[in-house]
Amino acid sequence: MNSGDSTCSADRKVALLTGITGQDGSYLAEFLLAKGYEVHGIIRRASTFNTVRIQHLYADPKSHRQGRMKLHYGDMTDSSCLVKIISTVKPSEIYNLAAQSHVKVSFDLSEYTAEVDAVGTLRLLDAIRTSGLDKQVKFYQASTSELYGKVQEVPQKETTPFYPRSPYACAKLYGYWIVVNYREAYNMFACNGILFNHESPRRGESFVTRKITRSVSKIALGQLECLELGNLDSKRDWGHAKDYVEAMWLMLQQSEPEDFVIATGETHSVREFVEAAFRHIGKEIVWEGAGESEVGKEKGTGVVRIKINPKYFRPTEVDLLLGDPSKAKEKFGWTPKVTFKELVKDMMDSDLELMKKNPAA
Repeated sequence: MNSGDSTCSADRKVALLTGITGQDGSYLAEFLLAKGYEVHGIIRRASTFNTVRIQHLYADPKSHRQGRMKLHYGDMTDSSCLVKIISTVKPSEIYNLAAQSHVKVSFDLSEYTAEVDAVGTLRLLDAIRTSGLDKQVKFYQASTSELYGKVQEVPQKETTPFYPRSPYACAKLYGYWIVVNYREAYNMFACNGILFNHESPRRGESFVTRKITRSVSKIALGQLECLELGNLDSKRDWGHAKDYVEAMWLMLQQSEPEDFVIATGETHSVREFVEAAFRHIGKEIVWEGAGESEVGKEKGTGVVRIKINPKYFRPTEVDLLLGDPSKAKEKFGWTPKVTFKELVKDMMDSDLELMKKNPAA
């Protein structure tokens, strides 16, 4: 059956991904292709190629010739293109991963963040209904642990009250509830995956974990002396994106749509991440001072390797995120495979190799 057929039979495996060029989108596309899916992705038009994370998935990466992965130009702010793509592709599963996903940047781009992350989700749900596929399509919404914000209980689970602390989290809160509303109002198979922080070598360069591994790799190779960070004591539940995309898929294989927390169940501070990255290159960091004057020095040499820069502080901070993934384990047997130490190693190995090849990366 091809993607132009007018029916969505149960055995069709056709997935449509928004945000396919991002970290999660690229891993999910790989995962679904390996399971025999035909994968369609929505990408924004740009004057330069923005498909580097999925380039290896083309039938011919040199010429960008498409095979079982097919790309469509579209945008979460354009309802008509979403209706057209969904009506043409007729997917059996839709994964909404597109977002302005940087928390700090959302304070500067608050209206755009709401337009894409909140109203964009509504546009996608309405596009499914407009296309007449609301009883055939299974829908996954990428929700976030940032919904918990100023946490009301530890650890956080599916029933923990939300207290968003950024324009990003507020936009995602609307996305979460509109998915619940459409599920209940129109009997749609729609799920929220409340994913806690998940990283990888494909993480965007402006996110703190990737900033750390890139900078520490440059320090190891003599390309950089010091890196600047914000709040070192923020604690996060960090997992590997590869593990988390499997959970997304598993949610849509269940008989009934539900919302699930996906997390490792352990928390680490930014400070711990820094220390683990430096240990990987055989260096130990000793901390001196407090507050904005705190520095991290390399043991033995006394060279300052970490400084605090207040420009990286958020206007409203989220101090602690720690997820309880027991519902996902109980319902469909999901548990994380990659440990915190293995995650840091994977990112460090990748960035060391990258900086050796291209110091300007």
